[in-house]
Amino acid sequence: MHRTEPKFDAKLNNLFKDSLKTLNNITFDSILKKMKRSLFALLIIAFLSCKNDKGTIQQLPPVDEHVGISYAEGFTIRKHQDGYKLLNIKNPWPDSDKVFSFALTTQKNRDAISNPEDFDAVIATPVQKIVVTSTTHIPALELLGVEQTLVGFPGTDYISSENTRARIDSGNIRELGKNEGINTEVLLDLHPDVVVAFGVDGTNKSMNTIEKSGVPVIYNGDWVEKSPLAKAEWIKCFGVLYNKEREADSIFKTIENNYLKAKAIAAKASSQPTVLCGAMYKDVWYLPNGTSPEAQFLKDANTNYLWSDTKDAGSLALSFETVYDKAKDAELWLSPSYYTSYEALKASNTHYSEFSAFQNKKIFTFSNTTGKTGGVTYYELGIARPDLVLKDMIKICHPELLQDYHSTFFKPLN
Repeated sequence: MHRTEPKFDAKLNNLFKDSLKTLNNITFDSILKKMKRSLFALLIIAFLSCKNDKGTIQQLPPVDEHVGISYAEGFTIRKHQDGYKLLNIKNPWPDSDKVFSFALTTQKNRDAISNPEDFDAVIATPVQKIVVTSTTHIPALELLGVEQTLVGFPGTDYISSENTRARIDSGNIRELGKNEGINTEVLLDLHPDVVVAFGVDGTNKSMNTIEKSGVPVIYNGDWVEKSPLAKAEWIKCFGVLYNKEREADSIFKTIENNYLKAKAIAAKASSQPTVLCGAMYKDVWYLPNGTSPEAQFLKDANTNYLWSDTKDAGSLALSFETVYDKAKDAELWLSPSYYTSYEALKASNTHYSEFSAFQNKKIFTFSNTTGKTGGVTYYELGIARPDLVLKDMIKICHPELLQDYHSTFFKPLN
C-alpha cells in the first residue's frame, strides 16, 4: 500500500493553514456554523433512515472480501467477515446447474458457525489428510508443498511424479481401486478431511456414499474450463484448503507470466504452419473445436489450425474423408490419439500414410512421455503447467524461436 511521505504531509498542512489565513474570520465562522448545522441534519437523517417500521436498527449486510480469480469461471472464494471462507464450486461438469458451497474455518472455530445447514459441508483448514481422484490434482499439491497430506488415490499406477511415486512405494498413499468404483471401505478407513473428485454428470455412486458417511466431497471442475490459464488457476482452489492463498496466487502468477511471455515470443514468427490434430476412433475422427483450450494453445503458438473457425460444443466429430480433404497437406500433425509410432498409426489405418505430415515425419505426440509405471505425464502436469505446453508447441511449430528449449511433453512420433 502506498504511504504519503511525512515531509509531504507537513507541506500539505502548511498549505492548508495558509489558505485559512486568507479567509475573512467572520466569513469563516459563518461557514463553520453552517457546516455544523448541515452535519447535524445529515446525522439525524442517517439515523432515521436506519430504522425500520418496528423502530429497530437494521443490520448492515456482512462485508466480504473476494479472492481474485482472473480466468477460471468454475469457482469463487470469499473471506467472510465472521472469520470463515466461503468456497463456491460452479459447473463442475457440463450442463451442471448446481452450486456447491463450503464453509472453510479452523478446527477451533468449526462449531462457531451458526448455520452449517446452509453449506454442503463445513471443512476445517488447513486440511491434514486428503484424497484426490485425478492425476491433474497431484501437481497442485506438490506446487503448494502439501503432497504429504495425500493419503489415497484410485489408480496409483497412473501417477508419474517421482515425489508422489516415492510416497506410494513407501506405503503412505493407499490404492483405492478404479475411479468409477472407488473402494469406499478403504477410503473411509483413511479418515480424510476432504475428497477432491471430478464429475462427468453428477451420478457417481461412490461419492454419494462418501458424502453420506460425513466426508466432504469437492468436485473439481478444472477440465470444464475454457482456456489453458483458467484450468491452471484451479491451484487457488487447493490453496484455500491449506490456508495458502498467497502461495497459490504467487505460483499462478508465475505460470501466467511465463505463458504470456511465450505467447509474445510466438507472435514474432514470420509464418504460421498448418496444423492437423487427433485421429480416428472407430469410424469417427475427433478434433478440438476452435473455441477449446487445445485450439487456444495452437492460436497462442501462432499456428494455422485448420479448424480454428469452428465453434461447436465439445470435440469435432468428422469423417475420414472430410479431414483428408482439408488436411492432406497439413505441415504438422499433433496428438494423433494414443498412437506412439508411425508403424502403429499405419497399422490402424493405411490411409494415414497418405498425409504429408506422415510422409515428412512431422507428427508429434505426448503419449511417449510417461512416468515409471506408464502414466502419461501430459495428463498429470499439462493442466497445471500450460506455460510448458505452449513452449512445447512453439518449439515444434517455430523451432528457431526457442532454440535452447527442450520439450517437456511433446516428442516426435517413434
